[in-house]
Amino acid sequence: MADENIVFYLLIFVLAFFVTAVSVRSLIPKLRKSAEQPIYEEGPIWHLKKQGTPTMGGIGFVIALTVSFLISALYLFAKQEYYFATSLLLTLLFALSNALIGIIDDYAKIRKKENAGLTPIQKLLLQAIVATIFLIARRLILLTSTTIIFSFGTIELGIFYYPIALIMLLGTVNSANLTDGVDGIASGVAFAIGISLAFLSSGANYEVEFIAFTVMGIAVAFLIFNLHPAKIFMGDTGSLLFGSLVAAACTSLGNPLIILFVGGVYLVESLSVILQVVFFKFTKKRLFKMAPFHHHLEKCGWAENKIVIWAIIMTLVFSLPAIFLFV
Repeated sequence: MADENIVFYLLIFVLAFFVTAVSVRSLIPKLRKSAEQPIYEEGPIWHLKKQGTPTMGGIGFVIALTVSFLISALYLFAKQEYYFATSLLLTLLFALSNALIGIIDDYAKIRKKENAGLTPIQKLLLQAIVATIFLIARRLILLTSTTIIFSFGTIELGIFYYPIALIMLLGTVNSANLTDGVDGIASGVAFAIGISLAFLSSGANYEVEFIAFTVMGIAVAFLIFNLHPAKIFMGDTGSLLFGSLVAAACTSLGNPLIILFVGGVYLVESLSVILQVVFFKFTKKRLFKMAPFHHHLEKCGWAENKIVIWAIIMTLVFSLPAIFLFV
């Protein structure tokens, strides 16, 4: 990875890893007393043994992300990379806003003692408001273009850029949330996406490099506590934060459609839910044993750690076309 800032990227990775590990470890005993994860009753029956595992571990992500991004922004300002520094701060606000939505949702679940917090409409409306503000801020402050960039050229979308970008942002955030269903999968996928983003942005986009290495640091640290059997769950707090970082990174690379490739596992998980609903509506039969797709694999007898390994590998495989389309 030929980049003059590689040493600082690695330092940010270590910082994000350390702050996440320390934060989450200290959160576990506190959250065990007041934030037990309500288990989805219609999920795999063996998930019931997870009852009592603390959730909202994503709060530790918020701490690590804020520290890492503020230091990274100061570094970029010092190097007079004002555009990337400002863009990074906007991404931080976008991610923290989505994490706040996750906190509200997680708290509602804990308070009601059931696996249903905000209604889907409430959650989507809040996310849409945050995403719209993010896109408007990028346009007004950074003067971002409505042209999307490919390796073979560019396409000017004009006003159509904004609904496409909004759909990509909302889809990614919610797909990341859907992917968080077995121990370690959301962190594992986020780590693999971080690798892909680091490669795609190498030497070209400093902001996305910092996002990628921060995501990798947070994800690896959380896996220490979240691989099966999990000692803590990230909750919507963490999954919405991960999804928003991935979406913002792809937007910053000049083409939100990159999400379809680097977030390939997110796409599979979302499509499995959509196909399950549509197929059942017309046939009264289930296409999958259970949706999202990771639960189908569970029902087929796959161990949770095997599913995580599959998800990491497939994330990297799905990202390969992005090298030819966007680099």
